[in-house]
Amino acid sequence: MQRNQFKYSGLLNESLSRNGAHQFALRQTMMLYRHCALFTFIPKVACSTMRLSVAIENGCIKDENSGNWIHKNNQTFNASLSEAINAKYTFVILRCPFRRLASVFLDKMVSKEPGAWSYQISRNRSFNLNDLTFREFVLSLNTPALINSDIHWRPQSHFMLYENYDDYFCLEQFPLVIKTLKEKVGLTIHDARKLTGHGTDQYDMIKDTCSADMAAFDIAIMQRSGKCPDHKSMFDNELIAHVKKIYRNDFILYIEKFKSEDLLF
Repeated sequence: MQRNQFKYSGLLNESLSRNGAHQFALRQTMMLYRHCALFTFIPKVACSTMRLSVAIENGCIKDENSGNWIHKNNQTFNASLSEAINAKYTFVILRCPFRRLASVFLDKMVSKEPGAWSYQISRNRSFNLNDLTFREFVLSLNTPALINSDIHWRPQSHFMLYENYDDYFCLEQFPLVIKTLKEKVGLTIHDARKLTGHGTDQYDMIKDTCSADMAAFDIAIMQRSGKCPDHKSMFDNELIAHVKKIYRNDFILYIEKFKSEDLLF
């Protein structure tokens, strides 16, 4: 197979600039210029940590103290078509779809970040964000318009620029990511969780009750007291089955590349 074969470029008999799937995937790339390496970044998959690390590696910021710079420069290191074709090393980090979706809700929806308001608009403001539950959120993602409406929960398979990457990593085995990238391209990983406050490591995780039907406002109150529902507690059998259905291609990709034991269910 040809090296760096694009995944979506040939799907439309159309100008490549008008191929939405290809252009979307290209916008989700970052170049590590000194190593001619291309990284596909996926929101809610160590995204801030990796964007911070790439920005430092590329010499645009010195250290974590300038971490807020990354939020204004999501596309600064996007690969050009030529760079994407000629990249010497390509890699992507994936995440268990169950964990990624729970993380989206516990972060974006509970905190009412901009994506939450956009989601509310996408549903014609038919609900109050304070009352939104994880169950309602997940079950609503049953149309392309909603599941593709925000990059934080858009299927990971849509982000794949290439048919194949040199390395596929999973967030569930992040120490291996740190070790391998240091060895192969000299990239030092800088943890951005303290800068963004997005990680659940700051909370005592509640595991003993199902939180699928807990309102976002009640979870926010819980978080203010230093507690948060565990990712696993957000699901029941109905939600597990629904997520498997609507993110089918993500599960196929994940299981093909990694051990299924790293999945939450």
